[in-house]
Amino acid sequence: MSTPDLSAGPLAGLRVLDLSTMLAGPYGATLLGDLGADVIKVESPYGDESRHLGPKRGEERGPYLSLNRSKRDIVLDLQQPEAQTVFARLAATSDIVVTNIREPALSKLGLDYEQVRKHRPDIIWIRVTAFGADGPYAGRPGIDFLAQGYTGVLTLNGAPDGEPVRTGFPAVDVMTSLLVSNAALAALRARTLTGEGQRIEVSLLDALMHAQASSIGTYLATGDRPKRTGNRSLYFAPSGVYPTRDGKHVVITTPGEKFFAKVCRALGTDWDTDPRFHDIDARLANQDELDRVMAEHTRRFDREELVARLIAADVLTAPINEVEDVIKDPQILHNRMIVPVEHPELGRIDVTGIPVRFYGTPVEVRKHPPMQGEHTRELLAELGYAQGAIDTLIASGLAADHLELRRQRAERRARRAAERTLAS
Repeated sequence: MSTPDLSAGPLAGLRVLDLSTMLAGPYGATLLGDLGADVIKVESPYGDESRHLGPKRGEERGPYLSLNRSKRDIVLDLQQPEAQTVFARLAATSDIVVTNIREPALSKLGLDYEQVRKHRPDIIWIRVTAFGADGPYAGRPGIDFLAQGYTGVLTLNGAPDGEPVRTGFPAVDVMTSLLVSNAALAALRARTLTGEGQRIEVSLLDALMHAQASSIGTYLATGDRPKRTGNRSLYFAPSGVYPTRDGKHVVITTPGEKFFAKVCRALGTDWDTDPRFHDIDARLANQDELDRVMAEHTRRFDREELVARLIAADVLTAPINEVEDVIKDPQILHNRMIVPVEHPELGRIDVTGIPVRFYGTPVEVRKHPPMQGEHTRELLAELGYAQGAIDTLIASGLAADHLELRRQRAERRARRAAERTLAS
């Protein structure tokens, strides 16, 4: 077996099948693709649910475009046994499978671990569930929001005297996606040593419990119940969001006496000698007054002026950016956390970048988010199907390429329009 060209990334030469939808599974597979694996998104004719949600650009949806770069795409109707035979060929060429399909659909589609293992005995099979593979909640549907409820995150988020608030972005899904990719890499290491693949289960519930080592973990260790603090800290003050003259806000936080002294010098005050504020305990006891005088002083400056002044004084601070600010942030751009890719129909689209930097085997976003069925013919040919056989698979509805799916959608739209005309 030839050694893969690692200039294409540290996972070059590996093949991943992404049979998952929405966020946690697909985004975990995306990171493996960014690292150089050949990730093949296997979709039903209906497609990934994220293709049907959110704002549109052309015929594509924002959530799908943002989560599925660095992949190729094939459409197979696995509800038909003949299409499962095609999938068997594909699975035999693959190293990793990622899915989030629940039972009994998983087995009916021929995708449970033992079924896939028949095609590739050393397959690494990773499934994402909401609550776990077994136990009292097994089999229930679930999403990020529910996991935040079960793990108590909703009780910790928001203002102390307000209602529970979920995180403003799908934090649980994103954390779970990282566990998917991490688990895949660990299993590859084990397979290298033993020759054996394995079944792996990752859940949203477990990912969020893991993330709460500093809150639930502290309660387990000390019995001290975590409290909702809004933008404040449980352990030091000042720490919060402060207004500026131009109607914007900044974050200022002080995890230690030296940082509070720096805030005082930057704002031209001597609060660190005031008995109400002279140490952490005093500041925690007088947070309302401290936040009031802090806000008085921060309102004397526009946001950019204040941030520059505080940074010059080595204060822990940040502007609270709007999304328009984020995509122009010089450090974010320098880190290549927003990168362009060329889409065959949409032209240039910008996607989030890769959060790890490799210096020996560089990684990059290599492919645009694929259109549904874009690579069906290409992949079937790679699996040994002749052109006539590919045409037959598509004509019979066992597989579909992008043009066929587009034709079917146009047909449905025309039919619905005709039905509306008749109804009126």
